[in-house]
Amino acid sequence: MSAPGNANLNGAKKQRVAQAALDHLLDNGLEHGTIIGVGTGSTVNCFIDALAAVRERIGAAVSSSNASTARLQAIGIKVLDLNDVDTTLEVYVDGADEATRTRYLIKGGGAALTREKIVASASAKFLCIVDDSKIVDHLGKFPLPIEIIPMARTLITRELASMGARPIWRQGCITDNGNHILDVHDLTITDPPTLERNLNQIPGIVTVGLFANRPADLLFVATTNTVTIL
Repeated sequence: MSAPGNANLNGAKKQRVAQAALDHLLDNGLEHGTIIGVGTGSTVNCFIDALAAVRERIGAAVSSSNASTARLQAIGIKVLDLNDVDTTLEVYVDGADEATRTRYLIKGGGAALTREKIVASASAKFLCIVDDSKIVDHLGKFPLPIEIIPMARTLITRELASMGARPIWRQGCITDNGNHILDVHDLTITDPPTLERNLNQIPGIVTVGLFANRPADLLFVATTNTVTIL
């Protein structure tokens, strides 16, 4: 368990990086009525809280999870189904569980990876907001989440084990799509785009928590005192 001081420090970093992302959008001409994509997680919650001050400029949002939808609606921002938006979203803002300086990501700790990947793919620009504890040289220390069709769990587990990985079923976790999550340990991820494509070929896998073929366009990284944009 983190010490209270560390928790407070991490909370301050999340608030700082969330505000930096919003300032970036405002400084780059966020127009009134813009429809934005919003992800899921504790850092994104800070971004949603910051949106409250400028909610009149936000036409609506497309959300990646039921939890984010509820939080957006609570501050008065309308949430749309992606199918009701007939243009590319201008921007998507989300966090990550791990990120490299080349902007490859692991996501899915909050079990929203499928909708996150869909909204990211529907957006012209993807802004990822993290604190510096999430930055790694190589992805894989954080177990790779994979959303799967429930009936295929044993089949996929065997397939992943044959690759030298150690998949663990996240018991009790049901995604917003009604599926299961496998957290895959002991993966050596030297080529994230290729691994993402290969895993997508296994029958029963819905989404892989690798965001490499569609990485972040900008990565905002909060340290104790600053925010760096990669």
